[in-house]
Amino acid sequence: MKIIKLNFLLFSFIFFQLPLCAQTSNQSLTSRGHTNKNKFKQLKEELATPNSYRTASGAPGRDYYQQKVDYVMDIELDDKNKRVYGEEMITYTNNSPDELSYLWLQLDQNIRKKNSPALLKNTEGEGATSNINDLIKENEVNRFASKYLKEKFDGGFNISFVKDESGNHLNYTINMTMMRIDLPKPIKTGEQLKFSIKWWYNINNHVENRARSGYEYFPKDDNRLYVIAQFFPRLAVYNDVEGWQNHQFWGNGEFALNFGDYEVNIKVPADHILDATGVLQNPKEVLSKEQYRRYKFAQTQTESPVFIVNQIEAEENEKGFSSKKKVWKFKAYNVRDFAFATSRKFIWEMMAVPIGGKNIMAVSMYPKEGNPLWEEFSTKAVVQALKTYSKYTFNYPYPKAVSVHSKNQGMEYPMICWNPGRPDIDGEYSLSVKYRMIYVIIHEIGHNFFPMIVNSDERQWGWMDEGINSFVQYLTEQEFGRKYLHLMDGFPGFPSSSGEPSQIVRYMSGDQNIIAPIMSNPENVYQLGPNAYDKPATALNILRETVMGRDLFDYAFKTYAQRWMFKHPTPADFFRTMEDASAVDLDWFWRGWFYTTDYVDIGVKEVKKLTFTDQPTGKAKEILENYQYLLDRYDLVFLSESPIEEEEMNLGVANSKSLNKIINDNSFNLPKNIYQVTFNKPGGLVMPVLVDYHFSDGSVQRVNYPAEVWRKNDDEVSKLITTNKELLRVELDPDEMTADIDKENNTWPKTNEMSEFDQFKAKINN
Repeated sequence: MKIIKLNFLLFSFIFFQLPLCAQTSNQSLTSRGHTNKNKFKQLKEELATPNSYRTASGAPGRDYYQQKVDYVMDIELDDKNKRVYGEEMITYTNNSPDELSYLWLQLDQNIRKKNSPALLKNTEGEGATSNINDLIKENEVNRFASKYLKEKFDGGFNISFVKDESGNHLNYTINMTMMRIDLPKPIKTGEQLKFSIKWWYNINNHVENRARSGYEYFPKDDNRLYVIAQFFPRLAVYNDVEGWQNHQFWGNGEFALNFGDYEVNIKVPADHILDATGVLQNPKEVLSKEQYRRYKFAQTQTESPVFIVNQIEAEENEKGFSSKKKVWKFKAYNVRDFAFATSRKFIWEMMAVPIGGKNIMAVSMYPKEGNPLWEEFSTKAVVQALKTYSKYTFNYPYPKAVSVHSKNQGMEYPMICWNPGRPDIDGEYSLSVKYRMIYVIIHEIGHNFFPMIVNSDERQWGWMDEGINSFVQYLTEQEFGRKYLHLMDGFPGFPSSSGEPSQIVRYMSGDQNIIAPIMSNPENVYQLGPNAYDKPATALNILRETVMGRDLFDYAFKTYAQRWMFKHPTPADFFRTMEDASAVDLDWFWRGWFYTTDYVDIGVKEVKKLTFTDQPTGKAKEILENYQYLLDRYDLVFLSESPIEEEEMNLGVANSKSLNKIINDNSFNLPKNIYQVTFNKPGGLVMPVLVDYHFSDGSVQRVNYPAEVWRKNDDEVSKLITTNKELLRVELDPDEMTADIDKENNTWPKTNEMSEFDQFKAKINN
């Protein structure tokens, strides 16, 4: 074993350190000063100053307010012409302390106008412009052709009128995806304003342009499946943080919305099956007698789903094409948005989930093309999400959660969401398709908690809903795996795509030119998935498992969720609450993980072996000549390499009689071996140092040094190990709990691990 040899002067056994006051300090006077760059510096400069709206503890303040916006809407879906027609009456309640002379509304469909700047700006996401690489990607040729060879789709809102309660026209200005309504007189604090808007727009094919909403066309049976959202002009948020949140919708940054009550009537073809945000008000009118019987029966069934419409019935509906219309009526209270899905292709199932003394309906809607996968797993995933999220946050307060099959991607709205996962045409599917379907359903159902209830500003802080939600998604997936998959697939856990520290290593060790801090606007990052979803989810998992511990973390996290349910939190509110409810100073963690692109790389720099000696040396004498008075007051004991080789390289001991007495006195229990282990931190990110010390008798000592070991030296720290055993091996982060990007410097002595291929060859040769 190679041990780096270095002699070391130990304090006396009363730990008296040799004074350094004799040294000159003139050298320090020639150095330039610097600002506080310590990574444990408090985060106060980065966070907004606490006030009466948002407290220093992270809780809403005594003057916290939020606006309330209620909608009454009549909507018609024109299946033949692929259009949505709508008229809404909006009631805006000004709870702010400010008079408002104008209102800002969001017109998100305008991203699909022919002249939308987003079509020129984006290279990915909704409204994106394809590039030449699209031609070589799998399944991208059709998308490329649809954008450049077909007639360009013209979407966006067509506003027929904006009127006040008396029917007088209101002046308005449309700027891209935002509309300003100029008011005849300001709305004072506590006042309400009622006004109406009439509009229509062309529905896009969301499969071709990967949009959040639209229709999918099924040429085999000439049907469409509609998932409709962002379909009405919606009020922007006005709050204490930035006034009007009227940032334009460019495609990646999602939504900032107000809570309110909704009453929505939706007219669709009579043979359609429809579900939406809220509670269906007229089930007897829109369902057959048998469907209504099943619908009522399902409200109490907690063991397995009840089919309101089964596959045979759905396939029969596909042939109908009724010219008649039905109106489905919904009411929803205290929600921030509204969406619906409708098609004659839908299979419709539901079951009750007991949560908080109430039965919550877990619902799935999907075409036959989703089976057998959806019938097997969709509602199970909804149920697990509702249970696990409720455990870690608050009891789910809404009456239902609906999972709707959509080919392309997941997307979330209050009580309803779209999810992918489609078998091959013959009904076969891979494990990856199955797992992706399950984790997307869990993720999108989880969005009911973040941000539909804990209502963060998605337009500005994508990680606050996506990252936090992805973290609880990880916890949910593991519970789902333990309950449903360990017997079927031969492993005990769910193969989560994010959450485990090792899974973020590739991103964090990537090209710094295309990595942004988590605290970035979603429009300004190169890799939105790793940045806003995976990295914050991993950070929170590490915070729970490695830094805080589960009990402290879970209490603080639940405190945050319950403080801010049905309110609008900011990042500062989250950071402060997590510290306030746990008594753990986490400013160093937020700064490193969320405000920088530093990465974790902690290594074992060197190991030195030290032993006691009573042999005086030249170096020791030279040192002690300057501190002669110490010899008269203390018995000094020194450390040296063993065995001693060269006098000038070793420190000795003054007063060998005292040393002999100590060595021969068993009550002192002097260790046979003393090791100095030095750790360094090439990656820059402050983290706890998790170490396994392996000894000659086969024992292993695990020590978890807190992150605070770096507080006075950001480059390297040393620790003494005293033992009667021989230290054989030092191993850092043995369970891969810190997202360390370089494992080659994690062990001493260094080991050359064989690749999987080399291990395979060795096994064959043996």
